Amino acid sequence: MGSSYFSLLSRLFNLKPPWTNYSPLASYLSIPTRCHSGQKESVHVTYITKEGEKIVVEGKVGDNVMYLAHSNGIPIEGACEASLACCTCHVYVNADYFDKLPTPDEREEDMLDMAPFLKPNSRLSCQILLTNELDGIEVKLPPATRNFYVDGKKPTPH
Repeated sequence: MGSSYFSLLSRLFNLKPPWTNYSPLASYLSIPTRCHSGQKESVHVTYITKEGEKIVVEGKVGDNVMYLAHSNGIPIEGACEASLACCTCHVYVNADYFDKLPTPDEREEDMLDMAPFLKPNSRLSCQILLTNELDGIEVKLPPATRNFYVDGKKPTPH
């Protein structure tokens, strides 16, 4: 009764796998990833680079702030691919939006403890999922992040 059984059922009953409607991070964080009627779908995020350049990007409700940065060429590293095993996606969240985010869980706080240049408004961008309430959020990249490179090779964002 493996994937072929599900495939047969999905064709017969026009079923979609449950993971096509929700982000795994969103279900873990209990944040909705789909718009409800009356809510807008696009959300604007301003990334502020280390050099102070502001880059405004349009995302969708449910998008992950780190992956949205990657898809728009913004240099957030994300070495662990959002598995909460590093702090390379560390950002500073604008004060107007910081309290609109869910409280970080213990695993995120543990990773943030290892981040250089930690501030009270620090968060891991891989744990921020966009909601309508976050439209206009500004996230600033810190002066540096901590990653352990092997043989001097610098990993590229995924």
